[in-house]
Amino acid sequence: MSTAPAAPASPAGAGAPFPAGGTAGYRPGRTLRLRVEARRQLRRRRTIIVFGLLVALPFILMAAFAIGGTPSEGSNGPTLIDTATASGANFAATCLFVSAGFVLVVPVALFCGDTVASEAGWSSLRYLLAAPVPRTRLLSVKFTVALAFSAVAILVLPAVALLAGTVAYGWGGLQLPAGGELASGHAVPRMVIAVVYIMVSQLVTAALAFWLSTITDAPLGAVGGAVGLTIVGNVLDAVTALKSYRDVLPAHWQFSWLDSVQPTMEWSGMLQGTSVSVSYALVFTALAFRGFRTKDIVS
Repeated sequence: MSTAPAAPASPAGAGAPFPAGGTAGYRPGRTLRLRVEARRQLRRRRTIIVFGLLVALPFILMAAFAIGGTPSEGSNGPTLIDTATASGANFAATCLFVSAGFVLVVPVALFCGDTVASEAGWSSLRYLLAAPVPRTRLLSVKFTVALAFSAVAILVLPAVALLAGTVAYGWGGLQLPAGGELASGHAVPRMVIAVVYIMVSQLVTAALAFWLSTITDAPLGAVGGAVGLTIVGNVLDAVTALKSYRDVLPAHWQFSWLDSVQPTMEWSGMLQGTSVSVSYALVFTALAFRGFRTKDIVS
């Protein structure tokens, strides 16, 4: 007859024995919930300031038009700015036109570059991982929330501009600078396509800032690095001597969304821009996860 001791029973209510190397009831998927992280980021002062500035920008432009009068055609031909006060749709398109190149880059870089670096700067990163929050889940949750806030930031600007522009300039179709008009029933879907494309084109900045956030303890360094490299890309795209080499620069395709507000919508530029942006974003995101997986966390 065997005298081996019986295996210890599971605690009441546990429903299963202790997992090997773990604690009863521990589930990695239940650590650092998305809603918890979203609530933390929403309460931060920088989030409130960013959204406040984005909401205020359309009204600042309206005040500028009210002081300076109706926009006039520039020396390089008509642009969206020349038709800014024609309707609410025109005003929303103008706000996108003047902000897509740089203004919208800043909140994206801020939300994504401040993810991991801020925790390291506060010396709370090692405590999060000791919770224990798996490293892959930590990055996944933080990057998902950062992308969500970035998307909302990009959406807020044209939404507020469309509402404020409609009140100030009336509801109507989208008057095209080169002549013609898109009826309001077609203008709004075209604007939605433009906003979605801008979101996709900003994935490069988002992933770059996120990667930099995993290799530095200074949030300003990650945010500034992403913004700085984006500016470098814009400068290189302006060098026409590079010719076809500019096609691999994300900045070369950042204004391809303008093809969506033409009488006949052209998809080729937006498809090429999407492929370039997504490719860069996948590379930077992979670098972030790979480097952080084995990084020695001391902060």
